[in-house]
Amino acid sequence: MSSSKHSLRLGVNIDHVATIRNARGGAHPDPLRAAEMAVAAGADGITIHLREDRRHITDADLVALKNGIHVPINLEMAATDEMLAIALGQKPHAVCLVPERRAERTTEGGLDVAANQAIIGAICTKLRAAGIRVSLFIAADKAQIQAAKKIGADIVEFHTGPYAHAHGAAQLAELKKIQDGVALAAQLGLECHAGHGLNYHNVAAIAAIKPIVELNIGHFLIGEAVFTGLAASVQEMRRLMQRARGAA
Repeated sequence: MSSSKHSLRLGVNIDHVATIRNARGGAHPDPLRAAEMAVAAGADGITIHLREDRRHITDADLVALKNGIHVPINLEMAATDEMLAIALGQKPHAVCLVPERRAERTTEGGLDVAANQAIIGAICTKLRAAGIRVSLFIAADKAQIQAAKKIGADIVEFHTGPYAHAHGAAQLAELKKIQDGVALAAQLGLECHAGHGLNYHNVAAIAAIKPIVELNIGHFLIGEAVFTGLAASVQEMRRLMQRARGAA
């Protein structure tokens, strides 16, 4: 998402609206309707993960969202030929390459760019040639950041899961890793995003890291929407992010 009225953008991941729909089949709840509501409530963009097993978002959802909303779509996907072909066909604003295993409940770690530079670099090149911005979902690790720069990524999205799931001194140590990683990435000229496991209670410290320009948050917002409504959950997250940045 290259431009926004906000200095710190919020990308709302609507995967789990599709999870609820798919639990019974049919068309309800509609991810497109959720996306429209999120945007109306202050989301700067919509993030979706098109998984190999199509456990939540489907190909049809991607097409509907591409045609139905005016904000940028950030397509999370594995670095495979199948997904590359879909991305080149639909041309979302951005693609975030993520690791993926069928057995995992959610993305469990960062992409190992350093060990797979040839494969990931080739996909990166094809996506960028098509005018698609490329993000790599990585741990805040020096080798991964340097590899992302080497293969020509536009963006690195830092995996905040270890930080989000830690407590006390361990959480502070994970936060320091992210801060250091962001500093290095920014020095190398990479745009910095962050996401995974963020909620009302832990988002402030990440939002306060000024080189980060975008947070992608999904599971918590969709879960909170059960109790407060989607607009309210997005608005509260936006408020906390802006407060952490020192915005009025």
